[in-house]
Parts: sequence; structure tokens; C-alpha cells
Amino acid sequence: FKAFDPLGLADLGSESTLAWFRAAELKHARCAMLATTGYLVQGAGFHFPGMLSTSENVSFESLSAMKPLDAWAAVPDAGKQQIIFTILLAELITEAKGTHYTKGGDLPTIVFPPIDFSGVDAETLKKKQTAELNNGRLAMIAIMSFCAAANIPGSVPALIGNPAF
Repeated sequence: FKAFDPLGLADLGSESTLAWFRAAELKHARCAMLATTGYLVQGAGFHFPGMLSTSENVSFESLSAMKPLDAWAAVPDAGKQQIIFTILLAELITEAKGTHYTKGGDLPTIVFPPIDFSGVDAETLKKKQTAELNNGRLAMIAIMSFCAAANIPGSVPALIGNPAF
């Protein structure tokens, strides 16, 4: 079975390079799944009650009335810094656990809340991991499409006329 690799990236570098590529794809897939879900939820008008920032008078409701990328632009800088710091912290935690994945260790497994997969047989676990990666690949395409539709009118024909875009 030959894997789809038109750029030959699997042959680039060493085994640790390939492990880094796999970990990067998994991390990006998980972020894209969260981003896609968040975009759809926000675009549907669901929001937390109350204020995001009392000092800058920004409510969750006011953000929910905007398109998602406009809402991000309206988040106060201190809030954006908190989000970036949280991402940095998650990266540091996953990169500092035990044997690094580029040295033969496990791929990053940071999950909120942590899930114990020790009771799952190897075949079922492999199937679930493949499904996670495939769903993540689809989510990467989805979030890129959402961003294109929101910024380039008519670029995604299926989303034309949708008020979230």
C-alpha cells in the first residue's frame, strides 16, 4: 500500500523528522476541529452570558452579533494575550512530557479532560486515531473555507448567502 505523498515529505529527513510532521499534523487537526466547531457555534449566534471585558465594555452578546473574524478583532488585546499564553503553555506541557516523540516517544496526547484509553484494544484504538486524523484533515479544509468565505466574497460557492460569512 503506497501512501498519498505527492511531495515526498515522508522521505524528507530522518525518522524524527517524520515523527515531527505527524505530531504537527495531529496538533493542527485538533486545533482545526476546535476552530471549526467554535466558528459554527459563534456563527449560529450562541454565546456565553455576561461580559467578556467590563473595562472595555465588550459583551459576549455583542461579539455574537458579529462575524467570527470580526469578533476576534473586537476581543481586547489582553484577552488575545491570555489565549496566546494558554496555547504556549499547552505546547510547553506537551513538548516536555517524557521521551520526546522525535526520539521515539508517544505523539502528543493533551486532551481536556484527559481520557484513559488503556482499556481499549489496539485495533479499536488505531481505528479511532485514524478517524480523529481524518476528521481533523476535514476540519482544516473547513476552517480554511470559512476564513476564505468570510474574507473573499464568492470564493466558496456553497457558503454564499450564509449570514455567518
